[in-house]
Amino acid sequence: MSKQTFKIAAIPGDGIGVDITQAAIRVLDTLAHVNGTFSFEYTNFDWSSKAYLERGWYMPPDWEEQLKKHDAIYFGAVGWPSVPDHISLWQMILPIRQRCNQYVNVRPTRILKGTHPPLAQLQGKPSDLDWVIVRENSEGEYAGQGGTTHGHEANAVATELAIFTRVGIERIMRFAFETAKLRPRKKLTMVTKSNAQRHGMVLWDTVFYEVAKEYDGVVEYDKMLVDAMTVRMVNKPESMDTIVATNLHADILSDLAAALAGSIGIAPSSNLDPTRSCPSMFEPIHGSAPDIAGKGIANPVGAFWSAAEMVRWLGKGQLDEVADKFMVAIENVTGQPETRTKDMGGSANTEQVTEAVCKEIEKVCGR
Repeated sequence: MSKQTFKIAAIPGDGIGVDITQAAIRVLDTLAHVNGTFSFEYTNFDWSSKAYLERGWYMPPDWEEQLKKHDAIYFGAVGWPSVPDHISLWQMILPIRQRCNQYVNVRPTRILKGTHPPLAQLQGKPSDLDWVIVRENSEGEYAGQGGTTHGHEANAVATELAIFTRVGIERIMRFAFETAKLRPRKKLTMVTKSNAQRHGMVLWDTVFYEVAKEYDGVVEYDKMLVDAMTVRMVNKPESMDTIVATNLHADILSDLAAALAGSIGIAPSSNLDPTRSCPSMFEPIHGSAPDIAGKGIANPVGAFWSAAEMVRWLGKGQLDEVADKFMVAIENVTGQPETRTKDMGGSANTEQVTEAVCKEIEKVCGR
């Protein structure tokens, strides 16, 4: 049987994004070598803030054409103190999500071996916190609508429009229900703020209940206001499984979820085009972390978990077992005190964790 080659667009970006992307490529190549049925071919894109400051742009005019030649995008992080965050975000990551039709962002959360969740009740029963957060990835406050009037005067006015469309809401709700249907608990919690946001979020609620009718008896579902949701996540983590929320709400809640699971350094995310007409993008959620950039101490586990999700997506169901074994190898490493980074209570550096995961892949993932 011929070996399948997946073409990956690698965008290391800024700060620790460079270190963890290098680490992810190393473990992915180890996985491919051990498995033997597939390989990866990488194209590296230097779309960093350093390059932006030198040349005045992050991505060239034909960036979309270049990315669409690949099967997937692996992204490190973007953001640097010398470039305002709204510039780095709106000149790279958000255009990729929007133009590549990545309208779903999936952020799984669970307590990996060796992590120390801050909630005392989870120490003995980590399975209580096992969630998938489905984030609408194209609309809401991230749609880019609004403006500033008299920006340099004392009476400056700034508007930010949250955009919600029936098409956008329906497709994310359907994806969320389908995700919940495949999960053991078969439960979906919808997050809203329709008590205060009486137009867009009311439409959000309305479409949710319309789609929900198709899953009666198949998926259990409920609704939570976003402020109450933060309390529930802390006090009753076992009461939830799959969570669907708007672009902004899910962005905030998924960071809380990562903290509750023990470290934002372990959290992955997938920006998906469910139609597969464009490449999907995979990235850890921790950001560029300028304070530890270049020190070689970044936790690469979120990068590895994101890589595992990329393998799962690329395989279209054929590589699920490979991705599962990849995660076993990762957890075998996080479960050992000597191979945990500082944020997980250890003292290992990025290289040591990467080397340990590669060795575990050779043990666990062999055919």
